[in-house]
Amino acid sequence: MGGGKTSPSYALLDGDCCWALHGLSLMSPVDLNDFARVIPGFGIGIPVGLVLGFFVFIYFETRDVKKDLYTKSLKEYDSSSIIDLLPDLPLWVMSPDYERAACGIIKSSAEATFADYIGKYQIKSIYFERLTLGDFPPKIHGLKAQESKENELILDLALRWAGNADIVLAIKLLSLQLSVQMVDIQISAATRVVLRPFVPTFPCFSSVAVSLMEKPKIDFGVRVMGGDIMSIPGLYQLVQEIVAKQVAKLYLWPQTYEIDILDDSILSGERLPAKKTTVKMNNLNPEWNEDFKLIVKEPETQVLQLQLYDWEKVGAHDYLGMQIVPLNILIPYEKKELSLDLVNSMDPNDPHNKKPRGQITVEMSFVPFQEDSKKFSGSFGNESSQNGHENESLSGTGLLLVTIVEAEDVEGKNHNNPYATILFRGDKRKTKCIKKTRNPYWNEEFEFVLDEAPLKDIIHIEVMSNRRRLGFTTKESLGYVDINLADVVYNGHINEKYHLINSRDGIIHLDIRWKVI
Repeated sequence: MGGGKTSPSYALLDGDCCWALHGLSLMSPVDLNDFARVIPGFGIGIPVGLVLGFFVFIYFETRDVKKDLYTKSLKEYDSSSIIDLLPDLPLWVMSPDYERAACGIIKSSAEATFADYIGKYQIKSIYFERLTLGDFPPKIHGLKAQESKENELILDLALRWAGNADIVLAIKLLSLQLSVQMVDIQISAATRVVLRPFVPTFPCFSSVAVSLMEKPKIDFGVRVMGGDIMSIPGLYQLVQEIVAKQVAKLYLWPQTYEIDILDDSILSGERLPAKKTTVKMNNLNPEWNEDFKLIVKEPETQVLQLQLYDWEKVGAHDYLGMQIVPLNILIPYEKKELSLDLVNSMDPNDPHNKKPRGQITVEMSFVPFQEDSKKFSGSFGNESSQNGHENESLSGTGLLLVTIVEAEDVEGKNHNNPYATILFRGDKRKTKCIKKTRNPYWNEEFEFVLDEAPLKDIIHIEVMSNRRRLGFTTKESLGYVDINLADVVYNGHINEKYHLINSRDGIIHLDIRWKVI
């Protein structure tokens, strides 16, 4: 039979009818007369019985039943029963920690506004006497994800909240203390929430930025010492407008409220590529005087690890010792020379650390990138210094950062296992290979330390696909793009999507930066 409504089976219906006919006994005329006499009795008796029963139930109801509320511990319920019992409450009701966090944000924001009024209009102090958010959660009436080329997710939310919060302010005016209560709070706001940047650590983003896209609509009542002052003509509109303006002043886009989710020390745990010196043969007191440039992302949390080996022509090199240098001991732009005792490990309980292993001497200096130098110098500099920085960006040493974000609609003739390759000044790098997809997402960053700005250089980026069968690997180009880096040097940063050459619909998303030392 086809889908949708199922046709009835007539064979079964015929069988049921036959059984019904055989099981029915017909009444005789005498029986029918008796049955007719019974019907009036039922018609009168049933209504009378129901009325009498109702009055008996009402007037003879048991009077000694206690109507105390019966309570049970939540431990006595299983998980399914708890789900049925508990309403859809906001997190600040289910867990006091959420309410403390939400109230803490409200208090810290409001106290900054209160401070502007203390000392004016004879106001001695303003503080929250009570602050709870009630048990009605805000509701999302609309959600839209905005497209962004940056390493972030942008969500626009239409929020509404009609809560039963308990908010009471204590205002000390001269020697009189007034109690001001906000009631019947209703808020409607177009809110933008930005989750950024994406990281490989749960919850996959390190911070949340919240801002308002338009002036919010806020409606509430105010009671002073128990009296409703909003009934005063003209006052209602004035108060509503002042509050909405103050909130908009703090959080209207591009103003944002930043909430850190992950600590920077967690995010900077990656190991950067190692550098090594030349080998000094037959020498127990080697001198190298070799210079290395290393990229520092988090100077407050990163360390430099030094390891010394005795080179062996055959087999593994002999480990001699190690030491670490916390980068937060360095002062920007100042050289620092350190003589460090080598140890076996950084474990304080390691017995091998007692053995003398010699010393290593290093000279270090921390030179921030030009765009970061302001926060270390504490000044913005004058016009001449800024012009100097512009000249340096065209000729000085710097760092080229190339991030292969993703590709879209790449398609091979034989297979789709895409990866991207970068060819720059003879140096070839490549991303990981993602199997069986036409829309790979890599978000991999590649670093090139350069002695001069790449004003005349072109970087070649190509999307490839490979497949291995029977021990043989076949490769196929899915498209490429050549980018003139002069635009990156002059602008400092480009974040664009490019159509791939030799690809029907393929697009690649690149983020390229030039940072000058």
